[in-house]
This record gives sequence, C-alpha cells and structure tokens, in this order.
Amino acid sequence: MLYYVLFFLGIISLWWHWRARRSVKVTNLTGKYIFITGCDTGFGNMAAKVFDKKGFRVFASCLTETGAKELKAVTSKHLQTVLLDVRDSDSIKKVAARVKAEVQSEGLWGLVNNAGIMGISAPTDWLDIEHFREPIEVNLIGLINVTINMLPLIKKAKGRIVNVSSVGGRLAFSGGGYFASKFGVEGFNDSLRRDMKAFGVKVCCIQPGLFKTALSNPTKIMKEKEVIWNKLPPDIKMQYGEDYFQKDAAKKQKLSKMCLNEDISPVVQCMEHALTSLHPHAHYIVGQDAKLFWNPLSRMPAIIQDFLLLQNRVELAVSHAKLTAHSNFGFH
Repeated sequence: MLYYVLFFLGIISLWWHWRARRSVKVTNLTGKYIFITGCDTGFGNMAAKVFDKKGFRVFASCLTETGAKELKAVTSKHLQTVLLDVRDSDSIKKVAARVKAEVQSEGLWGLVNNAGIMGISAPTDWLDIEHFREPIEVNLIGLINVTINMLPLIKKAKGRIVNVSSVGGRLAFSGGGYFASKFGVEGFNDSLRRDMKAFGVKVCCIQPGLFKTALSNPTKIMKEKEVIWNKLPPDIKMQYGEDYFQKDAAKKQKLSKMCLNEDISPVVQCMEHALTSLHPHAHYIVGQDAKLFWNPLSRMPAIIQDFLLLQNRVELAVSHAKLTAHSNFGFH
C-alpha cells in the first residue's frame, strides 16, 4: 500500500514540476524583434496583433498590399509590415537585409514561419506535378529559405524559431502536395532544432488540427477539387464512378463539421509560449481534433490508420465491380 502511495505522490510531484517549469517566462522581452510570415489572415494576422500589443517590435510579412494596409491600420506604430512572397528568393533576401539593418547588433529574437497554402486536396491519380509543386514551394521550400536568411540574426540574439506545421505532417489523410510539404516541415524542424541547440537557439513546431481559417475553407477546397474532377479523362471517372464527387463532398463536409475548431487563439497562445517560455516545448499539438484523434491515430500501426481513414472515403466503382465479379464467381 505504501508503494502505491509513494508512486502516486511521485506522479503528482512530476506533474507539478512540469507545470511550474512550463510557466517560467523569459525576462526583458519588451521591445524584442520578431518576424512573422503569412500575416494577411488567420494565425499570422492574429499573432501580429497579439505580439504588437504585448510590446514586441513586429515585422509582419504579408503577401498582398491590402492585407498589409488592413493590418497596419489596427496596430501600433512599432509594427512594420513588409510585402513578401516566400516563393521569391530575391524578395526574401531584400526583406532579410531590411530586418538586419533595423535590428543591428541586437539580432532577431523570434521567427514565426506561418505562411502556407492548402493546394489541391484530391486522389493522387487526379493530379499532375504542378498540383504538388505549389504547396511544397510555399510550405516547405519557402519556409526553409526564410529560415536560412534569418538564421544569422536569430543566432545573434540566441532567439527562437517557431515553425507552423500541421497534424497533416504526422498523418496524410488525403492526396496532394499539402501533406508532403508538412511532412517535410517536420523533418526540417527536427534537424534544425538539433543543429541550433549548441548556439542557444530553440526551435519549436506547432501542429494545429483543423481550424477555421481561409486556408482550410471547406467550400473553397471542394470547388477546387470539382474543377479537377470535371477535367478528368473518362476512364478515370469511370473507375471512381459518376456519383463519386457528390458522395465524397458530403462525407468531407460531415468530417469537417466534426473536426473544425472555430477559435484560432489557441494556436497563437502556443506561438506565444514558444517565444516567451524559458522552457518551450519541442512540439505543440493544438485543437481538440488533433489531441483526441489525429495525433493518437498517427502513433498507431498502419493497418489501423488505413482502416479508420478509409471509412471516410467513398467506395470506388471499380472496387464495387470487383466485389460483384467475385460474388458471381463464388468468391466470398
């Protein structure tokens, strides 16, 4: 009995130590410089506003002039917006030079790699290489390029790098370049974290589930998928079945409603913890769907993953035809 009491007290002690360690903040962060990509909308937009209010000097990169103007209109004079397309190496170099001139010997305390796109999400045999190229260029190559150009400034400040990945970087539940790009982000993040440890730079990865942002708009995703469907060769459509798209859209809409997190602030709270905690986490899993379903599923054997994920897919006409043929020949 005494053994169980001691064991229980040991668990409580470890939990209390973990909570206390988690709450310890870095001091004297007011006025520190941070750079955030993808600030037109969504996570990046909210993060820029939050960190501006908390006294950071924010460089908020936006893809569009409209996004930059709207953000600047609701933030302080300390926040600077910059136009940046992370696919453009020359643009990245120019922005990095501007940041270097501003921060000088202080360096850059934080880099939040948030910019990303969904791209086309559809079965692989519907797609061509360009459908894969765009999300990989933005979500992975762009993220790496921004990091490489900002890295000397981060090392100077012994600062933080926060990479926004996805649960889709742990579990690919659809075809397309998005999931390949996020798996790549996970690999880059892990190697970078180990590379930078000796320099006092801490690297964190945020893995959100499905949140209500422009990137994950289900109506937009299905419209883009419908365009691809309408251009498919007749033989591919025959393999899937003429009513496949409508049935698939209904299933995806149902799953989206079940998994969608309306409030995006938990993602920004994880960014804040990664930038301000004395002991930031290596990984932050955010969203009820991510914590309760996607993350646990990603750790299960492939046979279980496949079984559960395929439950949300429509049966293909070619599969139904095979089952019918087997039945006619007496196979069971």
